[in-house]
Amino acid sequence: MPKTPKRQQKSHAGIDSRKLHTLDEAVKLIKARANAKFDETIEVAMNLGVDPKYPDQQVRGVVSLPNGTGRTARVAVFAKGAKAEEARAAGADIVGEQDLFETVNSGKIDFDRLIATPDMMALVGRLGKVLGPRGLMPNPRVGTVTPNVGQAVKDAKGGAIEFRVEKAGIIHAGIGKASFTEEAIAANVRALVDALNKAKPSGAKGTYVKRVSISSTQGPGFKVEPGTIGGV
Repeated sequence: MPKTPKRQQKSHAGIDSRKLHTLDEAVKLIKARANAKFDETIEVAMNLGVDPKYPDQQVRGVVSLPNGTGRTARVAVFAKGAKAEEARAAGADIVGEQDLFETVNSGKIDFDRLIATPDMMALVGRLGKVLGPRGLMPNPRVGTVTPNVGQAVKDAKGGAIEFRVEKAGIIHAGIGKASFTEEAIAANVRALVDALNKAKPSGAKGTYVKRVSISSTQGPGFKVEPGTIGGV
């Protein structure tokens, strides 16, 4: 078994994994212990009171984080004609039709977000087996199938992230970088929780947001008292 790096051992030392913290306390601890040689991503995990195998308990949406994610997403767009030009003008990294289809179908996926105009979905739909497992299939519910491709590209570039509940009822999301201020990280967490509340499905019963934890890429995780986030 490979040894845990000393820097990582130090960041995990003295942690009471059972203790609940306020959001502000957890953020302060995360920043203090994010000591990797790179700018670590701050990640949030939330256990929701839903069972995703039921259609009325699905949770999916998109949120524009007020302070961005700390990285610029590469955005690809399926569009043609004037809409293709609109996407390019908005900063899309890749724009195409059949040519983009062939590239993606071959397994070459050099983008983080895929947007499509409605008239292109007959073509894009044939890529379900390639895009689906990667969570990249465009969907009108999260604004990635839209005639307004220019705004969609700007949103994706500006810090909009998608969230989707996993089989175990958990949401994972990267919401910033360790170099962000404490206030910026906390604001992004609150924005995500607010979006989750707005996306609460009709079939959710009892406590909706059950558990919350926050961590950095190589740092320890800290449990957060949901009630201290606001809106829970």
